[in-house]
Amino acid sequence: MIRAALLAALMLAAAPAAVLAQDATAAHGHHHADFASDRIHVRVDGDMDGRDIILIPGLSSSPEIWQETVDHLTAQDGAGWRVHRIHVQGFAGAPAQGNAQTGDAPGLVAAPVAEEIARYIRENDLPRPAVVGHSMGGTIGLMLAARHPDLVGRLMVVDMIPFMGAMFGAPGATAESVTPVADQIWAAQANTPREAYVAQATTAITGMINTQGRREEALEDMRESDQKVSAAAYRELVVTDLRPELSKITAPTEVLYVKFNDPRMTPELTDTIYRMSYANLPGATLKRIDDSAHFIMFDQPQAFHAELDAFLSAE
Repeated sequence: MIRAALLAALMLAAAPAAVLAQDATAAHGHHHADFASDRIHVRVDGDMDGRDIILIPGLSSSPEIWQETVDHLTAQDGAGWRVHRIHVQGFAGAPAQGNAQTGDAPGLVAAPVAEEIARYIRENDLPRPAVVGHSMGGTIGLMLAARHPDLVGRLMVVDMIPFMGAMFGAPGATAESVTPVADQIWAAQANTPREAYVAQATTAITGMINTQGRREEALEDMRESDQKVSAAAYRELVVTDLRPELSKITAPTEVLYVKFNDPRMTPELTDTIYRMSYANLPGATLKRIDDSAHFIMFDQPQAFHAELDAFLSAE
């Protein structure tokens, strides 16, 4: 019942800041952290002596999806946030580099990116930063917090469950049981002619954002993403079951989510699915945001920022 809805919703779905380089080799013209990686690059904004927060975008998305959030954080008097925005190679105009898919079998994207973020935190001596991840970025945040619990101070997951594959199989589905479906999805997305792929992805993204004026930036990110990197990352999301790892997370965790985009799904049923999905992390706070599609920060920025502020300021 919700399989098609989630597919549409998620199909896309250095130095510490003092040492920043205006990287002439980066096509985006941003200030990038001096951190060598073929999986990610990092943009740093805000108070160079402030508390650290890492923002991770979702599938095929640019760090620019967080611009309103960055503006909000850096405009707060006395808040002092140093904001690290992750850009995944292969997404939104960044060369694929280490995330490139060169063979017939898909490689991993999310898990290696999580390891690179862990290395970034360690090498830059970031003191247990807050981590916020949207969609696939939420999956990466969960990986980071579960596999490196000493590195994460707080974790916010924005509209993502820990096992997306549950929506692609019968009740009791496992990563192994949904692998054939995931392989079919990979083959279809990776090999679809570009024009058809873009048309399908455009339909999916349009359903992810209620605010019409915010759709084009997400669509542009998709059009500028490497199709095979996006397809491989999507397959990885389907076959990755993080539920057994949730108990390893020690950071205070909040999950913001929206009602599944299916008229047969009620808010109450969505609530139940999220409670069951995060049952292995009993301390997590689960909060549904109404009147929003998948990109909560686009559709309900005031509600999102209020939740983020409260979460970051909690003891």
